[in-house]
Amino acid sequence: MTQHAQITALKGWLDSQIVGQPHLIERLLIALLADGHLLVEGAPGLAKTKAVKSLSDGIEGNFHRVQFTPDLLPSDITGTDIYRPEAGTFEFQPGPIFHNLVLADEINRAPAKVQSALLEAMAERQVSVGRTSYPLPKLFMVLATQNPIEQEGTYPLPEAQLDRFLMHVEVGYPDIAAERKILRIVRDEASATKVAAPEKITETDIHEARQQVLSIHMADAVEEYIVQLINATRNPALYSQDLVNWLEYGASPRGTIALDRCARAMAWLNGKDFVSPDDVQSVVHDALRHRIILSFEAEANGITADKVIDELLAKVPVA
Repeated sequence: MTQHAQITALKGWLDSQIVGQPHLIERLLIALLADGHLLVEGAPGLAKTKAVKSLSDGIEGNFHRVQFTPDLLPSDITGTDIYRPEAGTFEFQPGPIFHNLVLADEINRAPAKVQSALLEAMAERQVSVGRTSYPLPKLFMVLATQNPIEQEGTYPLPEAQLDRFLMHVEVGYPDIAAERKILRIVRDEASATKVAAPEKITETDIHEARQQVLSIHMADAVEEYIVQLINATRNPALYSQDLVNWLEYGASPRGTIALDRCARAMAWLNGKDFVSPDDVQSVVHDALRHRIILSFEAEANGITADKVIDELLAKVPVA
């Protein structure tokens, strides 16, 4: 079975387990293929955590969930040096970050010093404790969730932290038909009638699929379109007065890289051997909504990041 067929089978199984959230499932797979981290935001009970756990069931690798709380310490994430009195030496005890898939549940409930413990891991793929740096597994993803409703006792992620995430996905409530299906699935699970997961995708196959994503053809015109979209966030005066009024800061070069990687993964998932502007447009909201900073005027008028991105798509011509 080819890598594309394996990922397609995994997607089909996830669709049967996580009902009413096809967008989230697609973004989980894009993050896996693009070797990036994912931030998922939505109200409680929308299967954010279940989706991540289900993904871990479908791939070969270890999984660990960390519940972020206000009393969490950085060493609870990274690990720490433990003194061994019998040997008179210190020995490093790895923390939960040393897993292939790490679920940072309710990441905005932990203070900044704990959130910052993830920065080096997500960007450099290593953890430094004392004088020593420890490499993380080659297959490594941080999948974080946060609840946008509760503000008391939460610590909003700073821009530097948000920029480490490949995509910021917002999930909403399922429709009525999906709600009925959810009821049936939960009843089946309660009676131990679960659908078996497909054969686990090996780490080797995941890396091969990532290479195929990177080698997919992208025309110069599509690449130029990506660059112009990012440039419009930094130089809005060239495109629209509304953008000038709404944007305080534009996307960093990480935004350009994320848009390129996500568009390639989207095209590959759809069975195409080239990237089209449609692929770029389908992922641009998730790739940029956490990378642009809105002005006070925009926030005062209820302008959202998605509204700004819609304006970008309307004003930046397709090459």
